[in-house]
Amino acid sequence: MDVKNRSVVTEFILLGIPHTQGLETMLFFLFLPFYICTLLGNLSILVTVISSTHLHTPMYFFLGNLSVFDMGFSSVTCPKMLLYLVGMSRLISYQNCVTQLFFFHFLGSIECFLYTLMAYDRFAAICYPLRYTIIMNSRICVILAVGTWLLECVHSSVLTSLTFTLPYCGSNEVNHFFCDIPALLPLACADTSLAHRVSFTNVGIVSLACFFLILVSYTRITVSILSIRTTEGRHHAFSTCSAHLIAILCAYGPIITVYLQPTPNPMLGTVVQILMNLVGPMLNPLIYTLRNKEVKIALRKLLHRT
Repeated sequence: MDVKNRSVVTEFILLGIPHTQGLETMLFFLFLPFYICTLLGNLSILVTVISSTHLHTPMYFFLGNLSVFDMGFSSVTCPKMLLYLVGMSRLISYQNCVTQLFFFHFLGSIECFLYTLMAYDRFAAICYPLRYTIIMNSRICVILAVGTWLLECVHSSVLTSLTFTLPYCGSNEVNHFFCDIPALLPLACADTSLAHRVSFTNVGIVSLACFFLILVSYTRITVSILSIRTTEGRHHAFSTCSAHLIAILCAYGPIITVYLQPTPNPMLGTVVQILMNLVGPMLNPLIYTLRNKEVKIALRKLLHRT
């Protein structure tokens, strides 16, 4: 059929999670507690960091930022998924699909940079303890955070514009539970090779560059920790980094699985995306709370006051 005779797509239908027909109610009651725990857990971390003056340090400044973006990241995709799981419409307008894709990559890539900044913060604290307050002063922290937001706004705008400048004039059924690049490009009625290459390269460069910087930081940190003579000192230094390392593994595993595989597997991608959208943001408060003595003490004091 000639492209001119096809109707232009003005809305999309989210087909949801593959091979789960008839299980929608069970999935709703499975996913809803995860989403609620994500919001409550990250909100508690944020309130604790803001209300506890002794947590007003660069490490907890970035942790507070991470909590905000975790709440936003889950809220980009989960509410719509929960609504259609209880029988509401699976339709999403073209404009809302654009917005969803932009904020998914915007918030997700900011998290990658936040993990990198947190690794740099630990590197400065352990390798240069006497100069730490100068290297990571409040002005530098704000500049790094704002610079990250602006950079990732450009990054997400490029991905979104490349995806939606393509004409969508055929099928409008998105084989996914939200609007994402690998699920949308097969619906375009034009050559998508440029969008495929740019999205693969763009996401790959951002994630791999961040991962490389984190690896370099922790290599230097490990060398510095091993040079500490006392066992107690080494244990304390490792304990301040272990929570961050666990969170990094939880974050980068799904990114590599979904976006850097040469031939995407829709079912595998959907499962990993659910883990990345629901489980990952929920685990971060648990990881940083259970592994961080200062946060636990501050949270207990906050609960006691309230």
